[in-house]
Amino acid sequence: MKCPFCGSTENEVLESRVVEEGNAIRRRRSCSKCTRRFTTFERISKNILLVVKKDGKREAFDSEKLRRGVLRAVSKRPVTLMTVDDTVRFVEQEMMKRESREIPSQIIGRAVLKRLKKIDRVAWLRYASVYLEFEDLADFEELIEKNTQ
Repeated sequence: MKCPFCGSTENEVLESRVVEEGNAIRRRRSCSKCTRRFTTFERISKNILLVVKKDGKREAFDSEKLRRGVLRAVSKRPVTLMTVDDTVRFVEQEMMKRESREIPSQIIGRAVLKRLKKIDRVAWLRYASVYLEFEDLADFEELIEKNTQ
């Protein structure tokens, strides 16, 4: 493992801990050359999920891209990074449970909306406005009306 600070491959593991409900191992390491500490994660290699976009193009599922979208939605809201990471992890796990390795982007979007609705209604509305491609205020009003009855 290369040190992210100096690039040296000489380091030692200080501590290992099981995380993400047993799906990963977190390791604290110390670089032997620069003595700085850093964290690495070891995860099981998963079957690649392909996201089928609205235009029919396919791209590899990217949990970091999903995380950035959720972070934008929860910006300046009382939502912790841990909750964001849990949301992304939950959605990814739900997609991995599906039989098909090709997942329409709409299914992923709906799964995120379902989680965000339970976490923070403002973040849910923000995410919905992008996911559902709102054009004007009427789109917001319609969604709010549908979800308050």
